[in-house]
Amino acid sequence: MSDQTPPPPPSGSGGFEKPPPPPPPAGGGYGYTGAPPGASYGQGYGQGYGQPPTGRPGELLDRFLARFIDLILVGVINGVITAILIVGVFNLDDSMFGIGGSIAAGIVSAVLSTVIGLGYFAVMESSQGKTVGKMILKLHVLGASGGKPTLEEAVKRNIWMALPILGIVPILGGLVAAIGQLVAVITIAIGINNDPIRRQPWTDKYAGTQVVKGA
Repeated sequence: MSDQTPPPPPSGSGGFEKPPPPPPPAGGGYGYTGAPPGASYGQGYGQGYGQPPTGRPGELLDRFLARFIDLILVGVINGVITAILIVGVFNLDDSMFGIGGSIAAGIVSAVLSTVIGLGYFAVMESSQGKTVGKMILKLHVLGASGGKPTLEEAVKRNIWMALPILGIVPILGGLVAAIGQLVAVITIAIGINNDPIRRQPWTDKYAGTQVVKGA
């Protein structure tokens, strides 16, 4: 009979085995599991919003409702400011009544509509990443860097809101502007519907932006 003790099992470091590394979190660590393979929604999002992306591309209905809410708000603001300014101008000079007054009022209205409409969307999206309508529908805009869009990017994606400036042209200007905006809305809707991956219409492709829904 032998009194020899069997040798201890080999160990990697001091007899303690290293535990295996934990598996990586689903979705590449961003907490987003709904993206199709190969898609990267909001890459670098934390640079602008301070948190990882938790949303998905904004769908057509949500974006339509958000824009509708914003246009009502912009319309009210524009109507009040335009009415106050035009009435003030007419009260200063009675000679502006008549055809000349109508043309002047049309020019003032066209300029104000353009400045207020385009300015609202551009400033809100570049400073907050969202407008009032988007806040209600939990949508936000991502710029090319993944954070909030720059002012230039926000202007680009809303450039069609500048069409009312055509109203400075008497008679036909307002009609052309209205038709142009209708065409823009239709083509934007078609673009969102035809892009199931990123939901980017021509406006977002032109600006390098994307609308995402999430908390």
